[in-house]
Amino acid sequence: MYNMNTTFLIGVDPGAAGAVAILEPSGKLVQVFDTPAVEVNVGGRAKRRVCAEMLAAELRLYASGAQAVVEQVGAMPGQGVSSMFAFGQAFGLALGVLAGLGVATVTVTPAAWKRDLRLNAGKDAARLRAAQLWPAQAAEFRRVRDDGRAEAALLAHWLRGRARA
Repeated sequence: MYNMNTTFLIGVDPGAAGAVAILEPSGKLVQVFDTPAVEVNVGGRAKRRVCAEMLAAELRLYASGAQAVVEQVGAMPGQGVSSMFAFGQAFGLALGVLAGLGVATVTVTPAAWKRDLRLNAGKDAARLRAAQLWPAQAAEFRRVRDDGRAEAALLAHWLRGRARA
């Protein structure tokens, strides 16, 4: 639950293909952006990985007095060991960056926040709901690959709703 002095609510959908959203306590969507990632060489192959320094630089402006929620993800069926490790690493980096910036952070499972928002598991449902909640920024959620942006925004919205519960 956030307190009355919270300046921003930050939602993080972790992963190199994830996103971050910033809400004001009023619910206004301030910014949504794809997680900063860089290409690194892993076993002779180029892989995208979250860049902690770039993420910290993006969040620094919003950190003072902010509270955040990071989606607590687990292994998915059919996901390889290397992919699972990279995803866990991205989750840990998000938590570490937020902690380093002094942002109070909670985690929530996808099942819990989606249940609370009465959202089904589909990615299109998240994009549709985000576009409904923030029609002025609906273009941020229009592409199929913008599901991370939609989920990050909805995570911040979920955090906002916890204060009213």
